[in-house]
Amino acid sequence: MQAVNLRSFKQLVRNNRRKLRRFLTKIENNPPRGYNQLTVTVDKEVWKEVDCLSCANCCKTMTPTFTKADIKRIAAHFQQTPEAFTEQWLYKDRGGDMMNKKQPCQFLNLKDNKCSIYAIRPIDCSGFPHLTKSNIKDYAHVHKQNVEYCPATYKMVEKMKAILENRG
Repeated sequence: MQAVNLRSFKQLVRNNRRKLRRFLTKIENNPPRGYNQLTVTVDKEVWKEVDCLSCANCCKTMTPTFTKADIKRIAAHFQQTPEAFTEQWLYKDRGGDMMNKKQPCQFLNLKDNKCSIYAIRPIDCSGFPHLTKSNIKDYAHVHKQNVEYCPATYKMVEKMKAILENRG
C-alpha cells in the first residue's frame, strides 16, 4: 500500500476528469454484463494500493450527510442533546440534509488523519467511497463526484475503464 500524494492526485484528476466522467456516464447508461461482480474484484485490488490515512482528502474537503440516527448516536457520545449537537456542528443544506458547518471535518485529527469518532462516525462516512454499491445506475453520479476527491474512487474507475476497454 502506498501513501497518497495529494498534489500528484490532483494533477491526475485535472488531466483525466473528463474522460473518467464520460466513462461513468457510458457505464451508467449501458452497464456491461458482470459489471457489479467486476467492481467487487477491482475493489479488493484498489484497497491494496490506497492508504486512506495518508490522504483523508474526503474528510478535509467533503462533508457527510448526517442522518437522524447519526445525530442521536454522536450527540449521546458527547453527552449532548441532538438539538445541541446540531446547533454546534451542523447546518441544513438547500436539500434539507444535515451537513458539517466547517471543513475539514471537526472530528478529523489533522496530525494523523484519524477520525476521533471513528467507531460511531456517520453512516455516510462508514460507507465512503461507496465503491461496491450494487447498482451502478444509482451510484454513477456519486462516483463522478468522488473521482475528484478520493484516490480509491479514481483508481477504481481507472481500472474498470482499462478492463472494459480491453474486453473490446
